[in-house]
Parts: sequence; structure tokens; C-alpha cells
Amino acid sequence: MADSDPGDRNYDNMLKMLSDLNKDLEKLLEEMEKISVQATWMAYDMVVIRTNPTLADSMRRLEDAFFNCKEEM
Repeated sequence: MADSDPGDRNYDNMLKMLSDLNKDLEKLLEEMEKISVQATWMAYDMVVIRTNPTLADSMRRLEDAFFNCKEEM
């Protein structure tokens, strides 16, 4: 049996490389979407905190209470 044509192997390698590149780009896109959502929520939280400064104090007290409970456990 004859080996497959080198052109066929190059074509197969190119298809695999493109498939791998596509998968990598999809993963990167998912990560960028997650980062975008996190940045949006951070911006939203900053607006809420700036418009309601007592919220920051309440959050700080809640966080302190959480850490106290965590220490007790």
C-alpha cells in the first residue's frame, strides 16, 4: 500500500490546526464574556455604593459579622 499523498497530510494538518484554533478562540471568547459580566457588575456595584454611602457601611458590618461567625465555627 502506498502512503497517503503529502498534500493530503498537509491538508489534514491544516484542518486540525484550524479546528484547534477555533476551540482556543471559543475558550478565550467565553473567558472574555465572563470578565465583561464581572466588570459590568463591579461598575453597577460602584454606582450603587456611590449613590447610597450607608450601603458600604452596612456591607462592612455584614462582612465583619460573617468573619466573626466563621471564626466561631
